[in-house]
Amino acid sequence: MRAQVLSRPGLIGARPLELVERAVPEPGPGEVRLRVAACACCRTDLHVVEGDLELPRLPVVPGHQAVGAVDTLGPGCTRLRAGERVGVAWLHRTCGVCEFCRRGEENLCETAEFTGWTVDGGYADALTVPEDYAVRLPEGLSDLEAAPLLCAGVIGYRALRRAEVAPGERVALIGFGASAHLALQVLRHWGCETVVMTRGARHRALARDLGATWVGAADEAPPHACDRAVVFAPAGELVPVALATVRPGGTVALAGIHMSTIPPLDYALLWRERSLRSVANMTRRDAEEFMAIAVEAGVRTSFETFPLEAANEALAAIASDAVQGAAVLET
Repeated sequence: MRAQVLSRPGLIGARPLELVERAVPEPGPGEVRLRVAACACCRTDLHVVEGDLELPRLPVVPGHQAVGAVDTLGPGCTRLRAGERVGVAWLHRTCGVCEFCRRGEENLCETAEFTGWTVDGGYADALTVPEDYAVRLPEGLSDLEAAPLLCAGVIGYRALRRAEVAPGERVALIGFGASAHLALQVLRHWGCETVVMTRGARHRALARDLGATWVGAADEAPPHACDRAVVFAPAGELVPVALATVRPGGTVALAGIHMSTIPPLDYALLWRERSLRSVANMTRRDAEEFMAIAVEAGVRTSFETFPLEAANEALAAIASDAVQGAAVLET
């Protein structure tokens, strides 16, 4: 099979991913194998490829938003059947017994494995996954539409929950790429006013098309204070901007797994019970809930497609904010 392999991290302009031929992986006990039809690209993949994240395993195949059909069941599998269409998301496996797992916080499991980071991911013709961590996909979404929902959508949904968004509130989305354009559609479904602050003219145009109430640049103050804000851009300098955007008692959630250094904060930005929260990974429950909401709300993805051979180019487009919505690899 074909696979895009990272042997050594490097700037995406140096094309660190190499397309190689590999043996098709065999599923172990409790695992299934998927023939990948599509795998969406994520800014986290870019952080892996460029070495912004510690790399516990090399070589590794990136990609954690894969959609495909089950073609082989490993020993002991009973939940899925051959031919069933499923998705593979960021959370590959957890221990199930630690204090975090027992509390329902499997996203914080200290021995968790992650698709495309600590185990091989979906930038390939096939991959394996524990069947309990495969996400059943609803009808009505094509492979290309479903793939970006598996991380961009799920993490955006978790970020809204971490920000404690309630229906009808005014919410600021700071940075407007693959995840934020899906979160906006959920907010619209919840009857929220949505403020979008982003630097790209194309992204601002997409936000308007999707129904944002107000759209401006990150250095423009919206006309009214927001109840909540989510920072999607991995830029620490936007954290003070987000805090200045929310009202007293409001909450800011940081949606990225990696962020540049946050500058010193004037305490006045936090005073009067403003809250600042991070988002770490996702749970299977997040994926199940978001997929149901996506169908109910009619969430649709804006995406551009690339062949598997062009994975470096797809990530370069993400790095330069040249993608309208999500970048998706077709295998």
